[in-house]
Order: sequence, then C-alpha cells, then structure tokens
Amino acid sequence: MSTINEAYENYLKGGHIKWLNQVEVDTPIGKINIPIPHTKEEFINKCKTDSEFSEKWGLKIEERELSLKERLNLVSTIIGEEKIRTYEDNLERVDKLNIPTKLITITYNNKTIESYEQPR
Repeated sequence: MSTINEAYENYLKGGHIKWLNQVEVDTPIGKINIPIPHTKEEFINKCKTDSEFSEKWGLKIEERELSLKERLNLVSTIIGEEKIRTYEDNLERVDKLNIPTKLITITYNNKTIESYEQPR
C-alpha cells in the first residue's frame, strides 16, 4: 500500500469530528449537520496546507520548485546529455525535454519518499 493510501486509511478509521467536513441536510425535523470525511484529494491538500492536521495524521507533504541548476543535473542523470552554456539555451532545453519542475517530499511513519512532478 502506498504511503498516502496508508495515511488516508488511518484517517478514515480514526477520524475525529473536528477533522471532518460538515454537510447540512434537510430532514423532517429540520436541518442537521452530518459529518463526512474528506475525500482523498481533500485529505492530501489539507496535509499540504494545514500543519496541525498534517501532524495529527503523521503525513507531511512538501512541494518545491526545482532551480534551473537542479533541472540541468536531472538532464544529465535522466538522458545523459551534456549541459549547454547559456541560461536561455538551458531553460529552453529542460522545458523541451520535459524535465521535472517540482520536487515532492512525502514523509509518513519516519519514511521519506521523494518524487518529481513533470511539467504540464
């Protein structure tokens, strides 16, 4: 099971009302609020943006933009090409080669996974 899936499953099993969405529903006796868990996408976004929530579920997700230098290092690692000399040529090359633009670091249960996000 992936790290994020495991964290989300633990969230679904151990959810506390404070961490759930509320949906207002009309009933014969009036309107009531019903708690529902966050979807997996909402859970991930909440872990990225709410440190208290993230700490509660032990899942830390960090994203950062890669510098041109880091992207150029990936060019040589991924496809073995030599670096080009000018900034403009380098930027054009990494974009054309679809070299990742972001580093995503996920930490859960003291395990860290790093992955790269491809440009869109």
